[in-house]
Amino acid sequence: MRADQPAMDGYADRMADTPPGSPLPSSPAPAAPSVGEAPRMPLRRLGWRRFLVLAGVVLFIAACAVFMVFTLGQSLGVQALLIGVVAAILPVPVLVACFLWLDRYEPEPLKYLIFCFAWGAFVSTAASLTVNEFAANRFADWGLPSALTGVLVAPFIEELTKALGPILLLVFRRREWSGITDGLVYCGLSAVGFAMVENILYLGGYGYATGADRYGPATGTQQVIAIFIVRILLFGFAHPLFTSMTGVGLGIAARTADRRVRLLAPIGGLLLAMMLHGTWNLLPTLTQATGETVIMLYGFLGLMVPVFFGMVGLAVWLRAWEGRLTERTLPDYVRAGWLSPPEVAALSSLGRRHAARSWARRVAGDAGVRAMRGYQFAATRLALLRDGTLRGLDRKPADQERTAREERELLDAISAYRSFFVGRDPQAPVGVWDGSRYHLRFPDGTQRPVAAPDEPVVPIPVVLASAPPPVGYAPPGWPGLRPGAPWPPGHP
Repeated sequence: MRADQPAMDGYADRMADTPPGSPLPSSPAPAAPSVGEAPRMPLRRLGWRRFLVLAGVVLFIAACAVFMVFTLGQSLGVQALLIGVVAAILPVPVLVACFLWLDRYEPEPLKYLIFCFAWGAFVSTAASLTVNEFAANRFADWGLPSALTGVLVAPFIEELTKALGPILLLVFRRREWSGITDGLVYCGLSAVGFAMVENILYLGGYGYATGADRYGPATGTQQVIAIFIVRILLFGFAHPLFTSMTGVGLGIAARTADRRVRLLAPIGGLLLAMMLHGTWNLLPTLTQATGETVIMLYGFLGLMVPVFFGMVGLAVWLRAWEGRLTERTLPDYVRAGWLSPPEVAALSSLGRRHAARSWARRVAGDAGVRAMRGYQFAATRLALLRDGTLRGLDRKPADQERTAREERELLDAISAYRSFFVGRDPQAPVGVWDGSRYHLRFPDGTQRPVAAPDEPVVPIPVVLASAPPPVGYAPPGWPGLRPGAPWPPGHP
């Protein structure tokens, strides 16, 4: 396989069919460490400043949560609040799972996912509820209909506050953003949290409390079911869809070196989210004012449905693009001797990654499959880091040094993970990859160099020659570091 050539389909699908491993073949592969020595990615130390910031964020979100619980409890009553909470939580696992499905290649840290969800659920709802109530009172004082709040005020304050949490992550943790997919995940989870708490108000207040006060608990239950069907089953995608526009803008800003794009893309995405949200709120207002239900029908089918499926298609395409990113960037590390061609190809799809984990379990047990998961995550991080370097994201010397240090850490981690499963398959030929060709050991005891074929024929990691020191390979053009060795002239 050429280092810059995408892998052909089908070659890695049989990895899981490899029979259980036998004693290690005689090869220069390092001995496998014990299960208790599984390598881990280096963790960032929690200094006192980061601890104070973290404590402040947690306390702020907790205060907003207490405010929302008190406000809703006082407005709805305990019984209606509990019914609303139970009904509003039901769709949350499904929506969260959809966004986590998008994040399979390079899962984001759990703490940031929880932060975005909690920000949307408590901070955004607290701010939006306060502003919307204030605006509704002002419109009432001016003799204007309260419906204007949902069209002129709610879309702007709700989309702004939902996006503020992911924006803070982008500003202070930009290296945790790998592109538009992360923007969709972070903003989507913030919107899911917001929708959950908002649904408590609709289901518990407008549903159960209103019906029970007028006609009894049975009517209240019926109204909860009706609102659940309409608001959650039919239109439950609305808030995540609106905020996903902001996520696209933030994702674009995270992966560009152009300062103008970094500023304009989030603003454009946020304005688009506000306009889409305002249009959605305008449809029922016009329908109620005119009595023409066709307005709501045409708006839903003609605008929201196409936008929804367009965003779903974009998300699926971006997910596949993130998998193919390894094939575009990691061949640089193949040429430098850190990886072999089959390894790059085996990272290009979730099916191949699953096959690789099954193979690692067969030849190295549970330690092997855990190491393979860590290896795949580190390799994806390395591909994203390399892609960011090629895009020119790191312009300051301090950022370049940080990227070089992270690159060295990832390469060291990859080497440690490989030691758990490389060289263990008894059906794989005994050989070494030196960055440009294989050195295979034949049954007669001789060892000869063999050029890499156009398509990998051994869909498993092979033993590497002694890897160059980490500082020996860095993105071209960095001062003080030599570039990776290119392919020999004329080599396939």
